[in-house]
Amino acid sequence: MSCCSPALALAENEERATGADLRGEELKHAGRLGVDGTATYVFSVPAVHCGACIAAIEDALNPLAGVASARVNLTLRRLTVVLSPEGAPSGTTPFRLVETLQRLGYPATPVDLGDLEQLAREKESGKLLLALGIAGFAAANVMLLSVSVWSGADEATRDLFHLISALIAVPAVAISGQVFFRSAFAALGAGRLNMDVPISLALLLSLGLSLYESLSGGSEAYFDAAVTLTFFLLVGRYLDQLMRERARSAVLGIARLAAKGATRIVDGDLVVVPIDEVTPGMHLRVPAGERMPVDARVIAGASYLDRSLVTGESEPVSATAGMRVEAGVLNLTGALDVEAISGAKDSFLAEMTAMMEAAEQGRGAYVRIADRMARLYAPAVHCLAAAAFLGWLVATGGDWYQAVTVAIAVLIVTCPCALGLAVPVVHVVGASRLFQAGILMKDGSALERLAEIDAVLFDKTGTLTTGTPRLSRTDVLSGTENAAARALAARSHHPASRAIRSGLGAGVEPELEAVREIAGSGVEALVDGRRARLGRPGWVAEIAAADGPRGDEGLGHGIEENRRRGEKGSVAFAFEGAPISTFSLDEAVREGAVPALATLRDAGLSVELLSGDGEAPVRRLAGMLGIERAACRQSPADKIARIHALQGEGHQVLMVGDGLNDAPSLAAGNVSMAPASACDAGRLAADFVFTRESLCAVPFAVDVARRAKTLVKTNFALAILYNAVAVPLAMAGLVTPLVAAIAMSASSIVVVANSLRLARAKRRGGPLAGDVPGRKTVAATAAETAPEGKPLELPA
Repeated sequence: MSCCSPALALAENEERATGADLRGEELKHAGRLGVDGTATYVFSVPAVHCGACIAAIEDALNPLAGVASARVNLTLRRLTVVLSPEGAPSGTTPFRLVETLQRLGYPATPVDLGDLEQLAREKESGKLLLALGIAGFAAANVMLLSVSVWSGADEATRDLFHLISALIAVPAVAISGQVFFRSAFAALGAGRLNMDVPISLALLLSLGLSLYESLSGGSEAYFDAAVTLTFFLLVGRYLDQLMRERARSAVLGIARLAAKGATRIVDGDLVVVPIDEVTPGMHLRVPAGERMPVDARVIAGASYLDRSLVTGESEPVSATAGMRVEAGVLNLTGALDVEAISGAKDSFLAEMTAMMEAAEQGRGAYVRIADRMARLYAPAVHCLAAAAFLGWLVATGGDWYQAVTVAIAVLIVTCPCALGLAVPVVHVVGASRLFQAGILMKDGSALERLAEIDAVLFDKTGTLTTGTPRLSRTDVLSGTENAAARALAARSHHPASRAIRSGLGAGVEPELEAVREIAGSGVEALVDGRRARLGRPGWVAEIAAADGPRGDEGLGHGIEENRRRGEKGSVAFAFEGAPISTFSLDEAVREGAVPALATLRDAGLSVELLSGDGEAPVRRLAGMLGIERAACRQSPADKIARIHALQGEGHQVLMVGDGLNDAPSLAAGNVSMAPASACDAGRLAADFVFTRESLCAVPFAVDVARRAKTLVKTNFALAILYNAVAVPLAMAGLVTPLVAAIAMSASSIVVVANSLRLARAKRRGGPLAGDVPGRKTVAATAAETAPEGKPLELPA
């Protein structure tokens, strides 16, 4: 909900007093009050475009009293400011923030945290493309005229072509160069430098020198260098913008799935309410063809759901009473009555959106290195250009023309575009590639941390397995017993009963009388006048026959056999006075678990299993999956202790878990992952969330992270190598402004092209989505993987 804090009231009073154009209502909706008393404000800052801009804004806002943090998102061009509870008394208000940004040369507009559609209106690709077209047209024509001059045109023809080039180049650079000029002038007006200052200086000096030569009848002019530099700079800026738009489109794509309102059921009537007014406990109706507005639980109705947003599977799923449905899931065939279990801003869809935004927000080690280098860029470039100018002025005995030409070449050739793009483009492409594979990244620095891991710890239930019981083995039942067991299972809400009913298949079921479900025991009913029970073996044995082929001896043997085999448990069925039958239940192994773990081991990572389950099921699963180290009956404290022990040995740990008890260990790991089916605490604690069923998302994410690390290092090497070669050549006077423009732009294009290789990252370790025909239980998979005649054992 919007924040109604004292800071907001103060902002509105100041607005009325100063007559500011920015409305207090906009500022009011830009804030959100946190449970700890902090207030978060988000602003659109379209003038931000480089590391120096980020540094200028954050350095100006973070020292302000009451500002807990100020973080600029370069990809989305958004500023997020968190005010501490004492922010209002200190005088730091949203109005003051906007006023400070205005003085710095960065006009800011408040953004409603729920209105991500505003991002679409902030796109600048159209303007950049128009500027690029103008610069390209001018460059082509000026270069054509320059070729004629280079070919030996006489003085009259040369002077004419120079003037014609001036008529083309000056307006072209004036229009297309606005991208750089506005940024540079704003920075200078605020008393600081950014990377566009030397770029603008190079453009203006090259145009000024060329005009002087043309009007004075000189033999050389550099209009071609000015327009070519503008063109290639815009090519790099446009490619960078495309990468950022790709990241924005992912966020906007999710945001478009959010409903704008919900249909509430009030005393049998239907009332449409804004989505922000939906609270947990409300009863809603979701017609066919509409998406679930919030996370909800189905109360009544029959329909099929498209849950591809959550699971990646396009196969429709039948909606059943009690089923939990995430926000954004599409209702296909019939109306459903549901009970809201979250608000819109706490829903699964909102969480996905927040994680996609945060993926671009975090700054890891490489990003911080690039930021520091970008801060030093402008002063260093100006010093180098000044040194070149003075040096050549002295060396040539006062030839200012040659000195200015060399200084211009230095200014052009040292443009830090390649360095500025080295990390952000890789992170944008990496986040986009992971998103395509159903993996959400919460923090940009997590990608760097994931690339460094050498150990992976897995939880068992809900992570390596689905956590859902399935029927793996049963005694031979007669047709009557089978039908009666199915009928009893249908009258119970216990997961084991649903597994038995599903495993026994379809058929005609008898009528039941005097049905009663006893908590902790099972279901009892009369079937054609005979008492029957389905449930805990000891409870069922009370009415079963004392002897016979399926009596007490068989029951005891069956239970012990289940324990030896490591199966989840057993359920019994019997008619009164008849032999007892047992059903063995097991968990389904998560899709892709076997190839995923094999791929992680092949990548040189150690794999461990930490589970709170008993010894038998843990040993069985570890042996089946080839996990060499497994620990059972692990408490949350035990898991954290193991993580800290590995970290103490110098290991970088990836923790993969899903339960509430896994949240502390997820936070303790160097980096963590959780499935989308995890509890809220688990998803919030994890750095990555994978929405597909397959566990192959884990090795895929590791592979993408390692490739990203390699590409970032390669980009840094390319940028440093370029400057190491180009700068000395330019200062030595061996590079003309035109060659400098082409070389500088080529370096940026090479870095972007190198980064785009990450978009072609292939899946490793098996399918990521639900393209495995069917899940197998631990028992079924173990039967296939175990050597014939040899029981599976936990490796030493």
